[in-house]
Amino acid sequence: MQYIYTTLLLHETKQEVSEERIKKVLSAAGSSVDEAKIKALVASLADVNIDEAIKEAAVMPSAGAPVSEHKKEEKKEEPKVDENKAAAGLGSLFG
Repeated sequence: MQYIYTTLLLHETKQEVSEERIKKVLSAAGSSVDEAKIKALVASLADVNIDEAIKEAAVMPSAGAPVSEHKKEEKKEEPKVDENKAAAGLGSLFG
C-alpha cells in the first residue's frame, strides 16, 4: 500500500510519478524500497488517468451485506419435574 500512497501523494502535489520520485519519497519516509514493485507500479500506471480512476472509485457503490430472514424459533417448554419426586426415585435405587 505504501507504493500506492506514494503515487497518490506525488499525483496530488502535481509531481511526475516516476520510479526515481517514488524511491525518494519512500526513502525519506524511512521505508524499504522494492525496485521490482516500483517498476511494476509505474508500468501499470502508464496508461491510467489517475484523476479518472479516483472519480470512478469514489462513485462505485459498495455491496451491502446479504439480508437473511431470521426465523424466530419457538421455545418448547419442557415439563417441569418436581424435584421431590425425582429425589424419591433416586432413593429407591439404593434401597
